[in-house]
Amino acid sequence: MKKLSIAIIGYGKMGKEIEKFAINKGHTIACTIDSDTDWNEKRDLLKKADIAIEFSIPQVAVENIKKCFDLNLAIVTGTTGWHNHLAEISNICKEKNQTIFYASNYSIGVNILFEMNKKLASIMKNFDDYNPEIKEIHHIHKLDAPSGTAISLANGIIENNPKYKSWKLAEEISTNEEISINALREGNIFGIHEVTYFSEIDFLKISHSANSRIGFVKGALMAAEWVYDKKGIYTMQDLLNF
Repeated sequence: MKKLSIAIIGYGKMGKEIEKFAINKGHTIACTIDSDTDWNEKRDLLKKADIAIEFSIPQVAVENIKKCFDLNLAIVTGTTGWHNHLAEISNICKEKNQTIFYASNYSIGVNILFEMNKKLASIMKNFDDYNPEIKEIHHIHKLDAPSGTAISLANGIIENNPKYKSWKLAEEISTNEEISINALREGNIFGIHEVTYFSEIDFLKISHSANSRIGFVKGALMAAEWVYDKKGIYTMQDLLNF
């Protein structure tokens, strides 16, 4: 495996964990970017990096991605809350022959849950007595709600069960064609996601709980190791070959 020179964009808790994990695996950190000043002062260091790993905030993620494209720097991004710009970013990536790897969640376990969720939704479309609800719980510092993972779960159901057309937060539900997402922010929880199908006689549930950030860090670094020498747009489905 090639030892990578990695630029870390967003030097919060995730950025610091990625730094430690990458160094332990023998990679080097080209630089860390956490402000507009960093982008200007560390431009030469960024040009020497093999890839960037970006965990920032939704308000700056799109600009971070565009800046990496301008530097001809492949990027793995784990920021959520920006995917309404995905079509725009995809078009720019293709036009400039650049590389982006994006995911709503880099945990291997969560991505297995995504596949289970799709399969279950396909089965449950034949049983009208059951109705799905999604619940996600995260720490109080998470800025977006619902989580990108919960949205991915909802979209997985919509894609595989024609009964459902959209999702809404639980307090905004108005029709039975909408999937309810209950987004809670409590304590220092790393992430709990549940999909439950309720009927009058019983309920069926699949879920995932994260014990630490390491699962997300490990997945993001796996993505960087896999995609750094490729061109195009990739997700965890490509990496895990689902």
